[in-house]
Amino acid sequence: MTNEFTINPIAHIYNDYTSKFGIPRQSGIGKGVLSEIVFEKPYRNDDALRGIEDFSHLWLIWQFSNSVTGAFNPTVRPPRLGGNKRVGVFATRSPFRPNSLGLSCVKLERVESTHDRGTVLIVSGADLQNATPIFDIKPYLAYADSRPDAVCGFADEVLSYSLKAKISDELLLRIEPGKREDVIAILENDPRPSYHNSADREYGFEFGKYEIKFRVSDGVIEVVDVMIK
Repeated sequence: MTNEFTINPIAHIYNDYTSKFGIPRQSGIGKGVLSEIVFEKPYRNDDALRGIEDFSHLWLIWQFSNSVTGAFNPTVRPPRLGGNKRVGVFATRSPFRPNSLGLSCVKLERVESTHDRGTVLIVSGADLQNATPIFDIKPYLAYADSRPDAVCGFADEVLSYSLKAKISDELLLRIEPGKREDVIAILENDPRPSYHNSADREYGFEFGKYEIKFRVSDGVIEVVDVMIK
């Protein structure tokens, strides 16, 4: 007999990651991008957040809301392995999971009191798409959660992977100063769709009000256009 459980979002996160391409593949990578965590009304209670400002980092449990398939596939093809090797889904952080749940560690930058949205948490380093539902928030405890000697499988092998970003001054000036470093960081982490690697193909991703078009060749990612939506 299978027991079924229902969980409801306690909050949603809001940021400039408006499309799935361009989102950091792990939390903590996009350190400069700020996100707002806004609680749903039943949980918009300051007593539930009492003492949270004393912690520097938080764990978020959330849903891969754009990757809910309903079907179980025991293996996936991690992008960092070139999409050519299958490994077990439970040996990856793939979004295509039986329950579509994600786990991320973010930095708590500050706690803000607002008139219309209650108390809002401002965090950095999130790898969640805009409007993603959050099911729970827990404090990060360094003495229990940090494992500096951990072995990380294939992730250790591709730890240093990055691209060299190239963008002309003309295109860079189209992006507001506060967003330029964020866009460059996204480019360096290779925002291409999984398994795509064509020097002739033009790719793109959205970040806030911008749509960034680029090409990749010989480890260099070159921006060819910046458009304002």
